[in-house]
Amino acid sequence: MKLSVLDQSVITKGQEAKAAFEETVRLAQFTEELGYTRFWVAEHHNTNGMAGSAPQVLISHLATMTERMKIGSGGVLLPQYSPYKIAEDFKVLQTLFPGRSDLGVGRSPGGSYETRLALTDGLKKSMNEFPRQVERLQHFLHGEQGVKAYPFVETPPEIWILGITHRGARVAAENGTAFTYGHFIHPANGKKALDDYHNQFRPSTGLKSPHSNVCIFVVCAPTQEEAEQIAKSQDIWLLEVERGIDTRIPLKEEAESRIFSSREMEKVRENRKRAIVGTPEKVKEELLLLSEIYGTDEFMIITNVSDFEDKLRSFKLLAGTLLNGAQD
Repeated sequence: MKLSVLDQSVITKGQEAKAAFEETVRLAQFTEELGYTRFWVAEHHNTNGMAGSAPQVLISHLATMTERMKIGSGGVLLPQYSPYKIAEDFKVLQTLFPGRSDLGVGRSPGGSYETRLALTDGLKKSMNEFPRQVERLQHFLHGEQGVKAYPFVETPPEIWILGITHRGARVAAENGTAFTYGHFIHPANGKKALDDYHNQFRPSTGLKSPHSNVCIFVVCAPTQEEAEQIAKSQDIWLLEVERGIDTRIPLKEEAESRIFSSREMEKVRENRKRAIVGTPEKVKEELLLLSEIYGTDEFMIITNVSDFEDKLRSFKLLAGTLLNGAQD
């Protein structure tokens, strides 16, 4: 099995964005040494708790601070941008860091209606244009027609479509791109989405056979009790994000003292379907089961907890049980 990372550069309460970016760099370097395959950064706007609003800029910095692992976007909000400009950006990255750039794109609106308009400078763009934009992006990356996107690269970056439904999977399959399923957002549709992707895949210039992975929340610790305790801050964070109250990670002390209402506890149990929380053995068992269900051998791990050292240990324990040659 291959393991990769999705990092949202989430800000902990009392922390500044600079510190969140420094932790993103440390996590990339740490997971590279552990043998993780790729490291993706997210794109969020108009939020006080997620610092990563410009993935292309952050990718360049992370690639400079690492040596081998693939660095990419998870993902660029394609409906808000020009496919031509995105192709240029990632060709520059692939030229600077040969063979190390992943171009993950999503159909997400990027926030509220007002936020979308700010991103497009007031132009009302239809989300239904996403399949056409993916096709145009492929043309510009591979120089197949009309206006050329430079610089020229021998091997353009691989396109990954991020999706949480079978519709996104079909766009990826029909265009012959790689596909990432967001189990950490919507676990219920995963099997159908991956089945549709693998069954309907059409080879393209950029990809000859299906290539998929699945993104999931994971909190791993030496004991189940400790893993549950650490994951509580992530549970609270998800509740606050869904309410639109605060997108910053709660402090460890705040998480430990928080008592959930019965309604909150019900929501926490529902959210836990998006995650695996437990010992290395439990996490391994559940990932292997999901690997069979989804038909993929790669998982992207996202861990949003209060204590950064707990986060690092979680990734290390996971690597120790699933990656050959990883240190215990």
